[in-house]
Amino acid sequence: MRRADTPSPSPRSDDQTGLQEFAVHLRGMNGEFNRIAQEFAQSQGLHLTDVQALIAILDADGEEDGPMTPGRLRRHLNLTSGAMTACLDRLEKTGHVTRVRAVDDRRVVHLHYEDAARKVARDYFQPLARATDAARARFSPEELAVVAGFLTEMNSELARLRR
Repeated sequence: MRRADTPSPSPRSDDQTGLQEFAVHLRGMNGEFNRIAQEFAQSQGLHLTDVQALIAILDADGEEDGPMTPGRLRRHLNLTSGAMTACLDRLEKTGHVTRVRAVDDRRVVHLHYEDAARKVARDYFQPLARATDAARARFSPEELAVVAGFLTEMNSELARLRR
């Protein structure tokens, strides 16, 4: 793997790993993920933002910051307080999340993804999981480690852009 302080080689126009090629592939993959997420949202009577909230709540499980809170979720999704409340109301009404007051500080609210809703999502996204596994099977563990490294770095760069 290339060290962070090593200058990046300039991609040639015929280079299949050039910036343009990466951009096309990343946009295509992002578009497909968004299509699948939108279809799931519609099947559940939700908005796409609600699905993004569910993903953030799910991903927060096991993080060092603890369970997701409405404030952290609002900042993560860049929503107003009113929009965040409406989103959480929809998610709670449809049985996807519950708001639970923290035992040690009743002012703090934790968001929990309901087990039944997790099962619904797991069942819905099973074809995506199988497709991902099929694509992964075509690569060696070493190649997958490089891909995982690139995705980690890309997510870090995107997070820096947000700040």
